[in-house]
Amino acid sequence: MNDQPAPNAPTMTPVFVEDVFLTDVFLIKGRLPNKTKRLTNLLEDFSRSFLPVHDATLVSLRTREVIRTPVVMVNVAEVILAHELVDIAGDETLRRLASGSEKKAKIRAFYNGAVQFELAGQVEPGAYESQGPTNRKYFIMQNPTVRGLDLQHPELALLKGLDYGILKKDRMAYVYDFG
Repeated sequence: MNDQPAPNAPTMTPVFVEDVFLTDVFLIKGRLPNKTKRLTNLLEDFSRSFLPVHDATLVSLRTREVIRTPVVMVNVAEVILAHELVDIAGDETLRRLASGSEKKAKIRAFYNGAVQFELAGQVEPGAYESQGPTNRKYFIMQNPTVRGLDLQHPELALLKGLDYGILKKDRMAYVYDFG
């Protein structure tokens, strides 16, 4: 299942990572093909069960094993956090958060699954709750800090410097709201 090159084999060609997904078991880096809208909107509007991630690198949160594959299908229900590394147009929610014009609430959100971890950062007040007629499934956390994962691992270190994270509401087990 692990298609890493042998230590004495030629190095692999680097791939361009556009999107990052954190699930129960893996950190998945790669790119969604033919993406015509922002990742937040794509996730909200996605009607199929599986996201096709191309040029994928999967990093096990338990064993730190690294798997590289041309394509992996990721069940949308498994996504805990997502991030779009290539920011072309800017996300309107992120723009509002960064502008400072909206009130921000500091929260700590805990995931209580196979590998327990915490995400701390700033959100729009009550963003983790179901709101109004839109009933969005995701919310944006500005400058998330991840605790409980080995961020010293070179592949997981990517989670250290995210300027925002797209968090799935129903994947958070507990939220401490300091706002």
